[in-house]
Amino acid sequence: MISAAAHIELDLKALRHNVCRAREYAPQAKIMAVVKANAYGHGLKLIANYLAEYTDAFAVARIDEAVRLREANVQARILVLQGFSQLDELKLIQRYQLETVIHTEQQVDLLESEALVTSLTVWVKIDTGMNRLGIRPQQLAGILQRLQQCHHVQDEINFMTHFANADDIQDDKTAQQLQLFNQTIAPYSGLRSSANSAATIAWPETHLDWVRPGLMLYGASPVLQQTAAQLGLQPVMSLYSRLIAIKAVKAGERVGYSGSWLAERDTILGVVSIGYGDGYPRNAKQGTPVLIKHQRVPLIGRVSMDMVTVDLTEHSGIEPGDQVMLWGDGLPVEEIATYADTIPYTLLCGITRRVQVVTV
Repeated sequence: MISAAAHIELDLKALRHNVCRAREYAPQAKIMAVVKANAYGHGLKLIANYLAEYTDAFAVARIDEAVRLREANVQARILVLQGFSQLDELKLIQRYQLETVIHTEQQVDLLESEALVTSLTVWVKIDTGMNRLGIRPQQLAGILQRLQQCHHVQDEINFMTHFANADDIQDDKTAQQLQLFNQTIAPYSGLRSSANSAATIAWPETHLDWVRPGLMLYGASPVLQQTAAQLGLQPVMSLYSRLIAIKAVKAGERVGYSGSWLAERDTILGVVSIGYGDGYPRNAKQGTPVLIKHQRVPLIGRVSMDMVTVDLTEHSGIEPGDQVMLWGDGLPVEEIATYADTIPYTLLCGITRRVQVVTV
């Protein structure tokens, strides 16, 4: 039963469909599902437990996320993308049997200084042009030599990189990064991973041994100028609330904080119980659509903490209590992100704790 006006519905069948699409895009690769940031706002434990049957491993950003998965009885391989930066984190990686990314010499220093009981699976991250985490290609030989001398590092050392511009299929930077990655690791054995969601879809040569899909699993497009529907993806999250009031506003009256919207005609205004306190973007522009009874209704006035207002003047048959979709199946989150001058990641990850979650 839904008690809150603002709520999200999670379509787990769509999640399974999107994993299958990832396998269709990369049939020869294993799937490492990225569930960082609370599974992109969808619920870390819920999504991981559901995906455990359909994927080969999980990736998270931070150790605390991995620990929560282990404590939720997730037994699959888990890779910590940011690795560790201090000894207590390294001990947690060992305790919870996690895999770690090595991206700095300082991490190797810590490995050399600590006697661990069990051996670790490590992935060396190579910076091929993202210029964020990762060692330089010219550092690799020295890093590998040191890692191979650590008795608590497994003999097979794996390799990964991350693409900066894979969402833009017109940009040749991805091809350049992949070439540098392949050249750098050519002398060595070990598993290889480079493809994020966009690369999984648009750059098949990047699939290698493991792909790391994130956004595409949740049914949003990771590729510029292509919609999720065009890519065969289905939205997992739909954000809903309800209409709580309808009122008449006369021409010349202003609506909302700062009176930012001026009624140029007599207007029928609707008030929806949702706002930035729920994660709806405060900077959504005038005209941002919502769906009420399958009708696209434009946003007017400023988004406030708990409410938004919409123009119902040209729409009939709408009454207080009607359900309102803010994004989801039929109103892509990518479209709302465009109206809010942001990206779908921020909207999905931004849902707040007071929003009730329902699975369908």
